[in-house]
Amino acid sequence: MRKRFYWKLRQRDIQLGERTVLLGVLNLTPDSFSDGGRYSDPDRAFARALEIEEQGADILDIGAESTRPGASPISAAEETRRLIPVLKRLKDRLNIPISVDTYKAEIAERALDLGAEIINDPSGLTFEPQLARTVSNHNSGLIINHMRGRPETWAKLGPMPDPMATILRDLDAAVSRTRLVGIERSRLAIDPGIGFGKRKEQNSLILGRLSQLSALDLPVMVGPSHKSFLAHESVQETRFATAAAVAASVLRGAHIIRVHDVREMRAAADVADDILRVTAVV
Repeated sequence: MRKRFYWKLRQRDIQLGERTVLLGVLNLTPDSFSDGGRYSDPDRAFARALEIEEQGADILDIGAESTRPGASPISAAEETRRLIPVLKRLKDRLNIPISVDTYKAEIAERALDLGAEIINDPSGLTFEPQLARTVSNHNSGLIINHMRGRPETWAKLGPMPDPMATILRDLDAAVSRTRLVGIERSRLAIDPGIGFGKRKEQNSLILGRLSQLSALDLPVMVGPSHKSFLAHESVQETRFATAAAVAASVLRGAHIIRVHDVREMRAAADVADDILRVTAVV
């Protein structure tokens, strides 16, 4: 059975562990795997955000810089150009909290000023450690994602000798850095970083051993959605593969799942939640 947590955000607490929380993805990037360029227009992005909430997402996660393999970093000015008009339109228009996917302290500051409640740092505080101070100053939630290397170098990386030991060590170090700037543990969640510098077979291993992350005593998020290790010939087959990964993640202890296909993955997560619930009673 998953441990229960109360995740403290800027304006509310979210109970984690009773029911899987879904983080619905809105990409503002022109080059993402799933919907590159579809929501570059702020009005279309706004409409999609409302749709993600209506489909059953518990949190909206907005990203304006791609972290797909091979992606090159963009400037803060370009990220601002993509992100800020959408956040301005969404301010006070959603009932669910907004998470912003960024590693830049400057972008996080602007996003939090415009109502975001969570910063989802894909780099695990390794690109801009000062991001932790920004989160602390705003009392926001923080998701610490494990990344190995950088997107533009992932293709050159060899396999990790001991994936879970490395992930646990690196995440623990990042958590320690947050404590040094005064972020409460109750504001943190951790993510093993599926696909972020890991080989295909290692992603399956991480999902299979996800329960080991409970050693850090923090809520766990997993983002298997649309990752290349799940890719099949058709979109439908890939969606089925993602649903299997979502269910496996929940059964191995994930509290939050980051997804693109909210309605379909809600169904998969609900079945896994029922299995967990019944197993705990038996």
